[in-house]
Amino acid sequence: MVLLTISASIDNLHPLPCTSKQSCKPASLGQTAFLGCALGLIALGTGGIKPCVSSFGADQFDEGDQNEVIKKYAFFNWFFFAINIGALFGITLLVQIQVEKGWGWGFGVPTATMFCSIIILVAGMRYYRHQKPMGSAFTRFLQVVVASLMNHYRGVVVDREDDLYEVSTKESDILGAGKLHHTAQYRFFDKAAVITDAEAITKNRWRLCTVTQVEEFKSFLRVLPVWASTIALAVSFSQLSTFFISQGLTMDRKLGPSYLIPASSIPVFSSINALILVPIYEKWIVPILRRYTGHRRGITSLQRMGVGLFVSIFAMASAALVEKKRRNHPKPSTMSVFWLLPQYFLMGSAEVFTYVGQLEFFYDEATDGTRSISSAVFLSEFGLGSWLSSALVEIVEATTGGEEKGWLRNDINKSRLDYFYWLLAGINVVNFFIYLWIARRYKGKGGLNKSVRDEAVRG
Repeated sequence: MVLLTISASIDNLHPLPCTSKQSCKPASLGQTAFLGCALGLIALGTGGIKPCVSSFGADQFDEGDQNEVIKKYAFFNWFFFAINIGALFGITLLVQIQVEKGWGWGFGVPTATMFCSIIILVAGMRYYRHQKPMGSAFTRFLQVVVASLMNHYRGVVVDREDDLYEVSTKESDILGAGKLHHTAQYRFFDKAAVITDAEAITKNRWRLCTVTQVEEFKSFLRVLPVWASTIALAVSFSQLSTFFISQGLTMDRKLGPSYLIPASSIPVFSSINALILVPIYEKWIVPILRRYTGHRRGITSLQRMGVGLFVSIFAMASAALVEKKRRNHPKPSTMSVFWLLPQYFLMGSAEVFTYVGQLEFFYDEATDGTRSISSAVFLSEFGLGSWLSSALVEIVEATTGGEEKGWLRNDINKSRLDYFYWLLAGINVVNFFIYLWIARRYKGKGGLNKSVRDEAVRG
């Protein structure tokens, strides 16, 4: 953020403002490199913060204390609520500062708030509950794969569970992690823990892994199909900051007699919806659902994610209908931007259900040593969703006539953006049924015990 502020504030580090289309000078190689370095550091920092902050926050609650357990169940709702408070200020206040004061102030204010957040974080260090570092989970995963492949090619067969190796200590071989019970799923990887020679038991985990280490890897594999079946929502969610804004730019953005809503502030509808829906859901809906289902969170994480995916279908259908009305309007520029409110509201609702459900699911299903990695895998779907959205746009352009005659043209008023939205709605329908199929067959980290069926989506 400091480098971005510097880049925006010093004239030599960014191109001069354009006085006309002919006088616009492209950024020099040095200016581009400086900006790229700043953005790269932001990506690196974000990659370190996002997967850890939700898990770290949830770890602050003691599961042995009934009062804290109840608060822990609600933590992810309020965590998402806090994220949207920040987004609300960023979309409104910071955008207004940037419009009136320039990019230097637009980047400078969040830079100052980042310094304040670091001070607050450090000030509370001694009060936090810290989990012991458990080493690289990816290394342990690779060890399981290598050991199982080696034993497979040696002809090793898993005959009995008693043939599998586990340390005799109370704690597992993974520092700070509890032991995990053996499950029958993904039995191929059990070969990594087969004792082929009792006298040659080794601590070399590239040759012989413990049952806990194998089960840790299995737990990670189990969540991948669920993760993959929610990527379609990330594709639809990408439209909030792309085509939804493009629609708004062609519409009447006046609020009152004189204020013009900045284009960058149009997604505020989604954030406001989250700030309204989260308290209603947590304070009123959850207690009602809990009374009927008996589930601590009202409904399971998988069911909550399913609700979000279902709502996303109607979000894209709403976007298609509004876009058709906008396109057929004799003067689209006189059509109020508040016509976009339904699609933002529905997409925001889908995010409230699916995003928080994913936070809960990936935290609950992760083992002691894989919670941050599980959160990172979940968050990676947003980057993948953006990439898939771009790829889908390219495919649609290429198959429907290009930028001049296809669905997605340079002029949005001549495009058939409504067709593209219907395509996304169709993808969401197919994805929803795929998700139901995966969720109904999902087996949790407890294997075949009761907790597995607790997390199943019921028709």
